[in-house]
Amino acid sequence: MPLIALTGGIASGKSTIAGRLAEHGAVVVDADRIVREVQSPGSPVLHRIAEEFGAAVIQDDGSLDRPALGALVFGDDAALARLNAIVHPAVKRESERRFTAALAADPSAVVVYDVPLLVEARVDDPWDLVVVADAPAAVRERRLIDLRGLEPEAARSRIASQVSDERRRAIADVIIDTSGTIEETERQTDDLWSRLRAEVRR
Repeated sequence: MPLIALTGGIASGKSTIAGRLAEHGAVVVDADRIVREVQSPGSPVLHRIAEEFGAAVIQDDGSLDRPALGALVFGDDAALARLNAIVHPAVKRESERRFTAALAADPSAVVVYDVPLLVEARVDDPWDLVVVADAPAAVRERRLIDLRGLEPEAARSRIASQVSDERRRAIADVIIDTSGTIEETERQTDDLWSRLRAEVRR
């Protein structure tokens, strides 16, 4: 079972790659979705977040007020580290449970972990392959403005808050250039899939 880590900066086209691999039959485990699940109302993780950051980060319905929490940790490395110390271990446990379940269901499955914060949190895990979705910051900034409605300053701030493109490229086994059309990204992803299936058949 190849275990693939797929990462990339914000608006890098990572979701396009993950979706294409899923179409081919890969089991895609979405780190962002797991984060939302482990922070669901009533969860131990949400309880610890409230203890650490105060009741103001919990909405009236018991769910996490993400903008309020984000305002507390954005630009504050110490606060972000405290949050990550709560969230990351829970996400790691749940993701590994899903990897194991996928292997049990199909020993020849290709499992893809779609994880934005690979460099920050999981770079030393035993991945068979690290795939990086790569597009210049200017391209990603334009996507954030055109497709997500961000103001230019907000788009630049979001990009600047993440690790550098150079650090992501440094850990990559495969780089998919996502600066062109969706079709070009999908063609590169198809080539990657062919390589992965060939390795499984060996």
